[in-house]
Amino acid sequence: MDSEANPLRLVAESQDENRRQRRADLIREYYDRVAPERDKWISRNAYFHDEDSRFARFLVPPGLKVLDLGCGTGQMLANLKPCQGVGIDISAKMVDAARRNYAADRHPNLSFEVGDIEEPETLDALDGPFDVIILSDTVGLLDDVEATLASLHNLSSNETRIVVAYYSWLWTPTIALAELFGAKMPQIPLNRLGPEDVSALLELADFDVIKRDWRQLLPKRLFGAGPLINRSLAVLPLIRRFCVRHYVVARSRRHAGLDNPSTTVVIPCRNERGNIAPAVDRLPEFCDEMEILFVEGHSSDGTREEIERVIARHPERDIKLLLQDGEGKGNAVRAAFDAARGDILMILDADLTVPPEALPKFYNALVGGKGEFINGTRLVYPMEKRAMRPLNLIANFFFSMVFSWLLNQRFTDTLCGTKVLTKAHYLDIAKNRAYFGNFDPFGDFDLIFGASKLNLKVIEIPIRYAERTYGSTQISRFRHGVLLLRMVVFAFRKLKAF
Repeated sequence: MDSEANPLRLVAESQDENRRQRRADLIREYYDRVAPERDKWISRNAYFHDEDSRFARFLVPPGLKVLDLGCGTGQMLANLKPCQGVGIDISAKMVDAARRNYAADRHPNLSFEVGDIEEPETLDALDGPFDVIILSDTVGLLDDVEATLASLHNLSSNETRIVVAYYSWLWTPTIALAELFGAKMPQIPLNRLGPEDVSALLELADFDVIKRDWRQLLPKRLFGAGPLINRSLAVLPLIRRFCVRHYVVARSRRHAGLDNPSTTVVIPCRNERGNIAPAVDRLPEFCDEMEILFVEGHSSDGTREEIERVIARHPERDIKLLLQDGEGKGNAVRAAFDAARGDILMILDADLTVPPEALPKFYNALVGGKGEFINGTRLVYPMEKRAMRPLNLIANFFFSMVFSWLLNQRFTDTLCGTKVLTKAHYLDIAKNRAYFGNFDPFGDFDLIFGASKLNLKVIEIPIRYAERTYGSTQISRFRHGVLLLRMVVFAFRKLKAF
């Protein structure tokens, strides 16, 4: 049976390779033919391409090492302003145009090469890893999308992000009409892939999908109507699914995870004297190197003295005290994160409503590569009767839905105090803080928005939320509720209507 099957399999593989080669030749010949006119078509539809590049710049910060697969005449790669940019295209004439547009003497950080990315030797010749690998419309031309995506692991690290941009098949009739009347460059037959299909293929290729987004409900300026609609109606739930452009961001699952990192557990505290000793006594030693960093915020009940007493009582543990020089939890967290020595940073609220015993789950999720920003959620398991007031619970459900839409990642509880990330990622958030500004008195949203902007993989861990046993809450439901509504408006401007 094997002797009969092997020749048949060889014939089938040969036929498949011949078919793939014929398709590659067709694509190469087509783009060689249209290359001289490509920049004119881009100029004719300048609003669409400018908006596409603008959103790509939102996803890809400047100064990174970027690989553009299917780079065309180089516009997208140049607009991303990489420290090092490499463009690959199957069409030699497209690459020639890219080299003319972005000559090495004027753009020494950019290089363009001819190659078929479905041929292993093309990608093997590249000097990886890259910070970002972008495929803009390229998936529509691939013979085997899953296999091509899988080949990108060799050019990836645990920090690499894959960005796939494509257009919606709901727009097929409109695009066909535009091509018929000369408003758009004619196109050869393409793969029919929606964002769900792209996501599924990335998952099959062993990538974690981080987020999806949709843009451009009206891909024309039309005397200002396009920008107005695209920054308001086009980003709303349901309506956004009708946009012409969709994006999927992913990371390599094969490179995820950390090797026995150290940890700093940050405990902001103000008037929490009765919770200091239990916080230390109940906190498991779940890694080889653990720093416990209390941030004392101008208490009037002897909290500082209690921290000093606990430090003296536990010389075997690395416990430190940091005196807060500002106001609010956000200021306390930022000061502590800057001072922390651990590879992983954790927040544990001093009220102990999130059990310290749950922190090993957060550590394991990050170390095991399950996520890069680990957020606690209090809204899955039943909570103790007086742990959260009914109005607060309703508000939390409302804000979880709103922020999940704003951030394009699922959040069931944005205000749970326990959040975990690496110090390296925190420093990246701090470095890019100018985009959002120092806006957040809580500290939660500074981290959440920053993690979203960095395209970090978010995982939520359910915890058993307990009622406070010492002291009183420092949350004002109405005053802080108004602040949360302001956060929604702020996030909409910075993450949707920018």
